Amino acid sequence: MARRHRLAPMSTEYPNRTRGAQPERPPLVFRTAIHVVLAAILMSCLVVALVQTLPRQNEPETSYGYARVTDARLRSPAPADWLMYRRTYDGWGYSPLDQITARNVADLAPAWIFPTGVRDGTPQAAPIVNGNTMFVTTAEQVIALEADTGTLLWRYERSLPPDLVRPHPTNRGVALYDDKVYVGTLDAHVVALRATTGEVVWDRAVEDYRLTYYITLAPLVANGKVMVGTSGGEHGIRGSITALDALTGDEVWRRHTIPAPGEPGGDTWDGDSWRTGGGSVWLTGNYDPALNLTYWGVGNGGPWTGDARPGDNLYTNSTIALDADTGELRGHYQYHWNGSWDWDEASPPLLLNVDRGGRTTPALVHAGRNGYLWLLERSAGGMRFLDAHRFVHQNVFAGLDPLSGRPMYDDARVPGIGKRADFCPSTGGARNWPPEAYNPVTGLLYISAHNNRCGVMEGVAVSYRPGRAFVGVKQSWYRREGTNHLDELQAWNVHTGQRIWIREFPFDEEVGLEPLGAVLATAGDLVFLGGTDLRAFHASSGEPLWDIRPRYHRATGTPTSYAVDGVQYVAVPFQGLDEGKPGGEASVPGLDLHEDIVVAFALDCQC
Repeated sequence: MARRHRLAPMSTEYPNRTRGAQPERPPLVFRTAIHVVLAAILMSCLVVALVQTLPRQNEPETSYGYARVTDARLRSPAPADWLMYRRTYDGWGYSPLDQITARNVADLAPAWIFPTGVRDGTPQAAPIVNGNTMFVTTAEQVIALEADTGTLLWRYERSLPPDLVRPHPTNRGVALYDDKVYVGTLDAHVVALRATTGEVVWDRAVEDYRLTYYITLAPLVANGKVMVGTSGGEHGIRGSITALDALTGDEVWRRHTIPAPGEPGGDTWDGDSWRTGGGSVWLTGNYDPALNLTYWGVGNGGPWTGDARPGDNLYTNSTIALDADTGELRGHYQYHWNGSWDWDEASPPLLLNVDRGGRTTPALVHAGRNGYLWLLERSAGGMRFLDAHRFVHQNVFAGLDPLSGRPMYDDARVPGIGKRADFCPSTGGARNWPPEAYNPVTGLLYISAHNNRCGVMEGVAVSYRPGRAFVGVKQSWYRREGTNHLDELQAWNVHTGQRIWIREFPFDEEVGLEPLGAVLATAGDLVFLGGTDLRAFHASSGEPLWDIRPRYHRATGTPTSYAVDGVQYVAVPFQGLDEGKPGGEASVPGLDLHEDIVVAFALDCQC
């Protein structure tokens, strides 16, 4: 049985608006003409989507029409739902839905478009879907929508302090538990909202925003605890991960990523450098329910050059394993010591089982900003190095210790105070915040990679002043001579350690540097990639199958996939760009088409 979709009407007001104490702003009015325009900028036609249907899933017990999110649902989500940042605790970013396939993805078209009405930062959020309710964030807002129509349900707007510094104005999404929605804020709070209304249930400060602590990640919820990490490593913070009680917001535990003297790892810092050592945690951790361990990536040290803070500087540029109930440190692995290149290893490792030599090993897989793909064994006792493979051009490591994986450095590639060094990759790293994805059917890991971007850096002496930048470098970047591209989508077989395919994106001198985005894998033998366009590739071969880019927009958000009433959707936030920026199909003159939007795609277009 087929179901016909049309572009959903856009709301003319904000129902159930929940906000802070700031003055009320007049509502935005969207006319029917803009519906047509926004559809035109995506497909050059008014879209009427003819969609297929999937078998309906058993729905969990609901309250006021909203399905409460339980520990059981988080551990084993229904195929139709996307309940957390990467959908599952293992961090795979994989949807088991297979209505949209490599055979029919060319017929993918917008089912609905929602203008957020704000441009308060870079949209990087993953749309989170529970039943027919979608939650998506901007830098300062949480927006609840009907997942099948894009109709606005409610909007929460954060009232931020007037003296707030905003180094990275973004937010990567929410967490769900019971009947609540949890969000971290740019003023370093965690807020719990009622999922059905947006009403504030509780609001807790995690750190002091006046010291330039802030939160950009989507919280992780496990065993009734809401866990968040803090950003601010470029401003001399001491990073931490905090667990709050999901019901009350009370602090349960806190773990600093930079140990104090007398704590394990405290002897890897010189003098008082640990107090301002950095170690931000700005991406959502993953969780192993069997071991009850959460795994978090930790960023670089501060200032940026290692000679300003002698020692290995644990636990910067590391993965740490924490007991979910107590915050106790159960293990760590440092990918590079005393880092000097701004290579945050903030991305958490994916949890999967790897087959090597006839043996199945519980593993952690981490595509590092330092340009190596790391494989570690995970256990209740911690983690152990297995192997690592270079996945982009990297000229800093002279080699790796075969037993521990500890890198040896080419000293000429290590910048310092008054010492200029040239190195690859640049401070942008071999990858940035956009998450990779893993498909358990193909056995392939898909990495959004930066290659051929190299950097030049020289350290300068800097003194710590609260709330001020604490970086201490002069730097620039360049494209490696003889290369014609900067970005790649790579597919790696994690069982054999071999790269299976690579898709290169040629560098456009007129366009300049543009972002490559987050990755989504699906059971339809597809890989979706954000960035400039939203693209789809064949998961097994890397063949390009579909792409779309609105005029004056780019797909900066994290794509997710879900289903409502048997219809599969792929949703992603797009950032609106200023006039003159590159874009896709033509727009209509005289209308403001540059605002941020959320778009849900479904099968198929009848233009």
